Amino acid sequence: MITAFPTMPPSRTPSPTEPLPHQLLAALGQHRMATTHQLHQLLRPHAARQTISAPLNKLRRHGLIDYTVLPQSNRSRAWYLTTAGARLTKDFPALRGRPAYPINSATAASLKTPHTLTVVRTHLAFVTDARRRGDEHGPLDWTPEVAHPLSDGERIITDAVMHYTLNEDDERTQLRAFIEVDRATMSSERLACKLIDYARLWSYQPQPVGRPRSRQPAPPGPVWLRWYPVFPRVLFVLTGASRYVLDNRISDLQAMAAEHPLVSTLARQVPTGAAVLDDLEDHGPTGDVWVPLAGGGLRPWTKL
Repeated sequence: MITAFPTMPPSRTPSPTEPLPHQLLAALGQHRMATTHQLHQLLRPHAARQTISAPLNKLRRHGLIDYTVLPQSNRSRAWYLTTAGARLTKDFPALRGRPAYPINSATAASLKTPHTLTVVRTHLAFVTDARRRGDEHGPLDWTPEVAHPLSDGERIITDAVMHYTLNEDDERTQLRAFIEVDRATMSSERLACKLIDYARLWSYQPQPVGRPRSRQPAPPGPVWLRWYPVFPRVLFVLTGASRYVLDNRISDLQAMAAEHPLVSTLARQVPTGAAVLDDLEDHGPTGDVWVPLAGGGLRPWTKL
């Protein structure tokens, strides 16, 4: 005999999935800004566009988000949290500990759009590829603007930290990467010098000052062990110039990895690579599009 157990009415049964308006607010809190198209691809790629635009407009009427119109884009909108929206999302579980940076005007938003939206565009290349492959990499597995301490009170702020679970040959491999998105707005030398900062982070071990406050001081070792079990890959994604210019910038990154002693050591022990954003979108990040900074032929970012 099969006993039928009573169930709660649907209205009283909590869903394990956050409602779409909640997901939109979380995505904007995580990424700072995104276009309607980017949010569509990030959260509901197979749904109608109206599925995203209707709740966005409703959230705007409630004063939680706003938008700026992108120039020369057929009135495309880039959305961001207002002060009220940032206040609401700061207690979302996925965003706890993530500083809220509300944007107070469309003018302020327009100053942030080029770089911020290019970083989101880079993330979408990885999200799309992960879906195709069956890997695990979702909207909140990409954290922009993460700061880490260096010696002498300095900090390195990476454009994004990526968490990615590779499902391959019945094995799960958890990967992490520091992402630097270059739009060719700085000199090639300044770009290459970012490798020095990553090498400094990789080797930086804080020295204890005075007597320890507890009987069990923090274990010795590099500072990055506070957040990562292994040092993340270092990936440069380039765009904003001709292929000739971008290839030269990649060559300068390789030269830094070969000539600077600390960077050279980093590149031998930590996977480092560079790729052109158009190639990531055309062939996927797991295509043979990455130039290893330590030398060698093109390969996927997972094989650097």
